Amino acid sequence: MAMAKASVVQGDDFAPTAYHPKAGDQGVSLKVEDFSLWYGAARALWNNTLDFQKGLCTALIGPSGCGKSTLLRSMNRMNDLIDGMKTQGQMTLEGEPIYGATIDVIALRKRMGMVFQKPNPFPMSITENVIYPLRVDGVTNRKFLKEAAEAALRGAALWEEVKDRLDESALGLSGGQQQRLCIARAIAGNPEVLLMDEPCSALDPIATAKIEELIDELKGRYTLIIVTHNMQQAARVSDNTAFMYLGRLIEYGDTKSMFEKPQVKRTEDYLTGRFG
Repeated sequence: MAMAKASVVQGDDFAPTAYHPKAGDQGVSLKVEDFSLWYGAARALWNNTLDFQKGLCTALIGPSGCGKSTLLRSMNRMNDLIDGMKTQGQMTLEGEPIYGATIDVIALRKRMGMVFQKPNPFPMSITENVIYPLRVDGVTNRKFLKEAAEAALRGAALWEEVKDRLDESALGLSGGQQQRLCIARAIAGNPEVLLMDEPCSALDPIATAKIEELIDELKGRYTLIIVTHNMQQAARVSDNTAFMYLGRLIEYGDTKSMFEKPQVKRTEDYLTGRFG
């Protein structure tokens, strides 16, 4: 329904995207240029242009159906799995194209860890969950796998809680622990970018706080891009924020300046709860 709505607003009065200065000076990790996407005849994204600063956290915010998750899933080409999907424009990761007939999509996805809305641990041990991507890559060295599992669990701030139960089923962990386990699995292959699609929406406030602390710790090591409906969460964890509406980027830049002094009325109305 949201995508159909987005497909009929071409004549609406949308001003050019408003940009604030962005946080960080480590360069650009992922760049989106004039990017549009269709599901069949329904247009879901409209000529979006933005870049993501290396080592920082960028939040994608906006009402349901605005294209946040569609844009996120376009970055590692998960939308390729949907029949009738087509794109226009460009995306690049470290200057290398993401779309194109010759792109190795599997190799691309290894460079981008993905964490979904609901924790999705596999029905296997904690250790095997973490090292699963490495096993898929054909890694068999036990010492390396053991060290990689510990490093990833430490990186996900979970090691101290599970180090004595590594051979137990991951399904026995709490929801918050399962989500941190999924983060450990996502970073086990040492990706450059970590994509997070509403990673806290299924968690209680205590587990959410731990994930937010973890996001802060992961900055610098990874470029983080997080979709969230929670305005307070975006303000807490992100360095930059992109506000989307009906498939369009409306406003983008430094989180603090955007929250305190938005340049576009639609952004202000959303941030102040007038709609969304």
